[in-house]
Amino acid sequence: MKDYIEERAINIAVYIIDNNATVRQTAKAFGVSKSTVHKDVTSRLMQVNPALARQARTVLDVNKSERHIRGGLATREKYAHQKEE
Repeated sequence: MKDYIEERAINIAVYIIDNNATVRQTAKAFGVSKSTVHKDVTSRLMQVNPALARQARTVLDVNKSERHIRGGLATREKYAHQKEE
């Protein structure tokens, strides 16, 4: 694996842990796709730094378990603004 990919994977994991960020937020911040973020954290980082990979994975698992709640809140917000108009 190339050095810049390893460095990106580490930086992505640190960002996810520090900001409690979702895959989408992380992808937008780093200018890469969601699948790249997921691949970096789940596969590539396990080879470089398994402890950091487990920490980042824990944050992503929590975000995944809460995503249906965030989606519902976003929908509620959307329709609340439509009623005001």
